[in-house]
Amino acid sequence: MKFILFNDSKVDTNLFLQLQDLAGVLAENEELEFDYHFGHYIDQAKNRITASHFWDNRNNLEMVAGYKTDLILRAIGTRKYTNEDVLNNYKKLMEPTHLKKFAQQLFTLFEDIRIEELCKKERPGTEKLFTIRRETLKKYYRSQALTNKTMSYFIDELFCLIFLTVEATTFHENFQEANEKQCQLLDVLKPTIYEVFEASSTSDIARICETIVFRLTSDYERDSMNEYFVYPFYEQNNILKKETSFDDLTRNEELKNDDEAAGDQQDNDSSEQSFSTWHREIEADEQTNQTFLQFELESGTKTNMLGDGARESEDGDQAMASIQGASGKSKEKDYSSLEALQETESKEQAGASSKYGEENKYAIGVDKHVTTLTMDEISTYQSFVEEIDGYRRKLASTIEKTLEHKKTNPKRDLLYGRLSKKLLPITFEAVPRVFYKKNSPSSDIDAVFTLLVDCSASMHNKMTETKKGITLFHEVLKKLRIPHEIIGFWEDANEVKKGFQPNYFHRVISYEQSIHSIGAEIVQLQPEEDNRDGFSIRVVTEELIRHPEKHKFLLVFSDGEPAADSYDQNGIVDTHEAVLHARKQGIDVIGMFLADGDIEETDEKTMRNIYGKEHVLIPSVDKLPEQFAPLLKKLILKSL
Repeated sequence: MKFILFNDSKVDTNLFLQLQDLAGVLAENEELEFDYHFGHYIDQAKNRITASHFWDNRNNLEMVAGYKTDLILRAIGTRKYTNEDVLNNYKKLMEPTHLKKFAQQLFTLFEDIRIEELCKKERPGTEKLFTIRRETLKKYYRSQALTNKTMSYFIDELFCLIFLTVEATTFHENFQEANEKQCQLLDVLKPTIYEVFEASSTSDIARICETIVFRLTSDYERDSMNEYFVYPFYEQNNILKKETSFDDLTRNEELKNDDEAAGDQQDNDSSEQSFSTWHREIEADEQTNQTFLQFELESGTKTNMLGDGARESEDGDQAMASIQGASGKSKEKDYSSLEALQETESKEQAGASSKYGEENKYAIGVDKHVTTLTMDEISTYQSFVEEIDGYRRKLASTIEKTLEHKKTNPKRDLLYGRLSKKLLPITFEAVPRVFYKKNSPSSDIDAVFTLLVDCSASMHNKMTETKKGITLFHEVLKKLRIPHEIIGFWEDANEVKKGFQPNYFHRVISYEQSIHSIGAEIVQLQPEEDNRDGFSIRVVTEELIRHPEKHKFLLVFSDGEPAADSYDQNGIVDTHEAVLHARKQGIDVIGMFLADGDIEETDEKTMRNIYGKEHVLIPSVDKLPEQFAPLLKKLILKSL
């Protein structure tokens, strides 16, 4: 389920996997993880390398060249030729200046220019990729220079001019549209800038950058507004922190004001006592080394209160309350899923496992079984059967006729058997095939089907029609005595916590009971929470492998891309890998996209990225039975 998409970009899984493999080969490290991020860097602590989001919206040629050269620069250049100790000393030296962001970008730019030559010498075949990279960046920084001039971002404009200078193909680059002051400063700096081409070490680059930065401190009062480059080695302060240490949450500085609250908390239990909150008037630039949580800790009045102080309510409080207050009596007094959850939650203590992929190392499977059927559910199911009965009878009849034809149709043109009436081949062929053999009646169709149904919340307005398609699936396979199972899957967002992601499998039709089940259990499928498709496909793949049937089919009903806790875009890649893994095990996997109107180009691309050519796009869910019938026919005939 994904209701809001802030960054409307789709992951090309084939390209992603290519880049993942390329990163491992270049860095000589098969365990190295690849990801897209803001800026390209190498994170040695987490064994990760990134390519920049800058290339996301370029044409395909520029995008691929950009991603690959990002990896080449970091996996070969930075890893082998950049001295991290020199870089750390440079950072410390730049700390007192007010041009820290400019200093960071200048160092990365110059160091990339130096190590680019070393990379091309080591890998001559990359010359063309770097040429495409250089031309793309030159066009970009030329437009950025004009933008920065218009916005009066003077040092940003100067940085763009420096980039264009070092990447110029002629000695005298023309910057007629640039600000006159920036051009004058650029002319002063050019002798120092050109030393980059003679630099032979990270120390040389650091010295050149130091000279330029300290020369500009008196000319510019404000640091860069834009951030074009990050340091080549991962820096915690540059990227948003995901974790906060205990020391970060404890006070390490004196309060800005030294007043104290009057009285003692123990002496005053009045409910009307008002407590102080933070000072809204404090400007951001007055705070140092401060995060959101530190904001309350470093400002205010000293008090001996232990907590529970009043504060102003906020817009987000109601949403938080709905999450924190999610526990309560289960539906229809059915506590089975809660008991199962308590049993599986204990697995947390044993540590996370990456058995189902790195993205699912905290995912825990929880089985949910059907409850006792009610008369309303049986009645509803019968109405579904009546609606799809025409498709069911036609499809079952076609399969049965095909099966009967295969049983009785004799095999001809054999070397031995019963003599045929057609003896002409004896005259013309050296080894005549004039015999035939009658087929003995064949056994039942040697196949098994599993239907995975996305039960995310976004299926709310599609679930009823989807159940009709599922009913067709069950009734046809039951008629043909083909074993199958139907499973709804979702992740419960309300129960997710750090290191624990419960994923439910609602097994409405089991493999053992499928041929005898009346099918009304299908009605119990309901829209729930999120969907972690990759994990669900991996779990079901394990189960399908154990079945004895020769032909195995896995159909996945979904209405969009995977979305669950810490899944997001990685979910597309993870699901694609799960599909590939299943196919390597001999399982035919087909994705069925259930739209609610027109099918967007991005939806089609997502399904292609996950399932390849083996996917079906259904523009309107009420057309599901008529669209599903020919696919089911094709798959069953394939197993004959």
